[in-house]
Amino acid sequence: MSGVDSLKHRWQEWTGDDESPLEGDTPAWIVSFLVHFGVLVALAILCQYRPSNNYTLTVTPLDTQEVEQVTEQFTTFDNDMNMEVGAESLSGSESALAMAQNLAEESKLSEDVRSDMSEVEVPVLADLSTAPLTNASLTVKGAAGVGTTGAAGAVDRLTEEIAESLDERRTLVVWVLDQSLSMQPQRKGIVDRLDRIYKELGVADQHDYSSRANAPLLASVVAFGKNVSLRTEEPTDDVAEIKQAIDGIENDPSGVEMTFTAVGMVAKKFQHFRTQSPRRNVMIIVFSDEVGDDAEQQLDNSLSLCRRYEMPVYVVGIPAPFARREIEVKYVDPDPKFDQTARWIPVRQGPESLYPEGVQLAFSHGNEDLNHLDSGFGPFALTRLCYETGGIYFTVHPNRGSSGTRQGDVANMSARLDHFFDPSIMRTYQPDYVSVKEYEQKLAHNKARAALVKAAAQSQVQPMEHPKLEFPKADEASFKRVLDEAQQGAAKLGPKIDLIYQILKEGEKDRGKLTEPRWQAGYDLAMGRLLAVKVRTEAYNAMLAKAKGGLKFQKPDSDTFVLEPADEISVGSATEKMAKQAREYLERVRQQHAGTPWALLAERELKEPIGWKWGEKSMKLELQKRMAANANNKPAKDALKKLEKPKPKRDDVKL
Repeated sequence: MSGVDSLKHRWQEWTGDDESPLEGDTPAWIVSFLVHFGVLVALAILCQYRPSNNYTLTVTPLDTQEVEQVTEQFTTFDNDMNMEVGAESLSGSESALAMAQNLAEESKLSEDVRSDMSEVEVPVLADLSTAPLTNASLTVKGAAGVGTTGAAGAVDRLTEEIAESLDERRTLVVWVLDQSLSMQPQRKGIVDRLDRIYKELGVADQHDYSSRANAPLLASVVAFGKNVSLRTEEPTDDVAEIKQAIDGIENDPSGVEMTFTAVGMVAKKFQHFRTQSPRRNVMIIVFSDEVGDDAEQQLDNSLSLCRRYEMPVYVVGIPAPFARREIEVKYVDPDPKFDQTARWIPVRQGPESLYPEGVQLAFSHGNEDLNHLDSGFGPFALTRLCYETGGIYFTVHPNRGSSGTRQGDVANMSARLDHFFDPSIMRTYQPDYVSVKEYEQKLAHNKARAALVKAAAQSQVQPMEHPKLEFPKADEASFKRVLDEAQQGAAKLGPKIDLIYQILKEGEKDRGKLTEPRWQAGYDLAMGRLLAVKVRTEAYNAMLAKAKGGLKFQKPDSDTFVLEPADEISVGSATEKMAKQAREYLERVRQQHAGTPWALLAERELKEPIGWKWGEKSMKLELQKRMAANANNKPAKDALKKLEKPKPKRDDVKL
């Protein structure tokens, strides 16, 4: 009897049932249970197992030349980490740099993650990750302006910058020089200092190297005017060759400066020094005293190229006049055969911002010199080029450091700038160094900003005129005729003022949303001065109308009525209220923005009376004095005969 039959027999004897549990589906169920139970036990055992941590990390070193990293010189432009911007200082506005050391249009990872963790190979710097170039905050910024009294001071600082670059790796310096007549003295100054520069850098004699490519410092020379030309066939380590190339640059009489085209050409020409091994640092150093005629067309392109290849741009240039495009430059003909009288030629050297941000007004008493202020920064386009590539903009003016400059004290080929400002104060008033699109977005987001820029443009197109202040009275008819003529002039002036006022008024509701000191000062000054001019204009018209009703002299010898500035407002409460508002705006600028061009203009405006009063004088007495003075100054006939023929004067001077 089998074991199964034995078990069935015993079950029948014990229970009395004929059918036992081992018959039917029961055996299959038992087998299935045992199999599944075994699987669960096996899984439990596997979960408790922990593998050894003995991974192998294999590092594959690369060739030394391939390991060479992208330069980080942008973080070393100031040993003292000076955060100042503006004239006589160094901008230090820095922002976080992306961890990736290469910049590209799209962000990408260099290596795929492996699932097999038993062995990982990590190439050292084989393919660095790249960061997007679209966010300007990922770039370490350069300096918006370093003020010096002459180009020599800028060259000394540039020598330090070159030395720091050489400490990091071999360097190529590209000298980019303006061919305009006004730049001839600076070109000569560079030639005179090159030997000293190379000696201070310790590379005066580089001929000991096996080849020119191994020389630590190479240089190239580029000249630009109406055209751009390379003056050294290949970068050279020979100082004499560099000096000869600069010395050979001729003056370009066209007066056109293709500055940004030149910078873009340099970046393309020498890009291989940044992309091929062995890499060199490339520094672009520009000497120019104008904005550049191709700024609007070529700034973005040259900026993009310099950032792509990480070439910092340094500019030795001029300070921008405050809120103005043009300023007068002193010119004395260098040829003694021509007239040596100083002439003042308008030259574009500004503005310091993308668009002018200051309203130009001339309808005030004796404030003609208000247009001769240093902005504290360089021209916008060139300064932005330096700022966004990690370079430095040097603002050069011989009168820097003086508290005030008279017209006769201005050096030849220099702009008349009467006041310079403390860079430690001006650093918080830095212009917005952004693209046109970003700038216009800022204007669109705040009506006060937009109103200020629009009003500034309107005032530039339609400058104000001075009113007539003296009114001779020989009889009533002639007196009335003179008053009518003056009112006609004021009638033309009034609508211009009203138009600018309405523009500024539209932005008044967003004035409280302005947080940047520059925009706050700009809007308040514009509104304060415009209100003051509006009051003077309306009061002027009212005083003329009042005079038509009858004015009598208080002194027997008087023959002329004179409108004199006065603090009193006697022509209506509305005008008086407007005068109060003007003083409030101006006083706020004076107190909150002390030490700036805005505060200086506000202070001067506050010193000028805002109203008028009638005075009188005798023109007969003045006429007698003038005739007597002319008689005393009249040269004798013999002296007139000895006068030399006047020297000719050039009519087509272009600086």
